[in-house]
Amino acid sequence: MAVKVIIPTPLRAYAGKQESIEVAATTVSEALSALTSQFSELKKHLFSDDGRLRSFVNVYVNDEDIRYLQKEQTAVRDGDTVSIVPSIAGGARN
Repeated sequence: MAVKVIIPTPLRAYAGKQESIEVAATTVSEALSALTSQFSELKKHLFSDDGRLRSFVNVYVNDEDIRYLQKEQTAVRDGDTVSIVPSIAGGARN
């Protein structure tokens, strides 16, 4: 099954400057594994040393946050879109 993984702008430098990648996967975990197998530099930006998805990395399947589904074991189907969205912090205090 082919799913489209959207790469956020700050991480595109580690993914051949591509906006998205198509991978074969049946779960989010498989999709991210296929992505980091293709682009090994991405792994340290997405996963901690113990192999867990970093807390500031949000992942969505067709606009649904996987934290409210089955997390990385969330099933994906042919044609689904997996979006990686890093959290943004900071800003000016008023």
